[in-house]
Amino acid sequence: MRQAIVHIALVVRDYDEAIDFYVNKLGFELIEDSYQPEQDKRWVVVSPPGSSDVTLLLARASDEEQQAFIGNQAGGRVFLFLKTDDFWRDYQRMEALGISFIRPPQQQPYGTVAVFEDLYGNRWDLLQLNEDHPMYSRN
Repeated sequence: MRQAIVHIALVVRDYDEAIDFYVNKLGFELIEDSYQPEQDKRWVVVSPPGSSDVTLLLARASDEEQQAFIGNQAGGRVFLFLKTDDFWRDYQRMEALGISFIRPPQQQPYGTVAVFEDLYGNRWDLLQLNEDHPMYSRN
């Protein structure tokens, strides 16, 4: 049997501001942006460059209950982990674009990591894994 996680839904306030952040600041690729008239919403999918399996579905909050979770989908914990092949290249580019790092770069037993916040306050790890880490060569 083979299964895979395809999309992770990320609740956002506005499709276009989310696309702007993820595409123009994080450098993600816009995979799909389709209007769904029957539900009056869009199907917006973005993915880190070179990623072939898991994508983010940017899902606009549709009511007050969902709006309450924008920026806090993991209760203040790191929610998503962005693996890179060049930590310092991406860290410096992101910092130059004004992305807020709330924990500075650190060397850990598994690799180099820093915590940043997206435009809504969700926490992410930017990390480059050591070559001996079991997830090093996986997408």
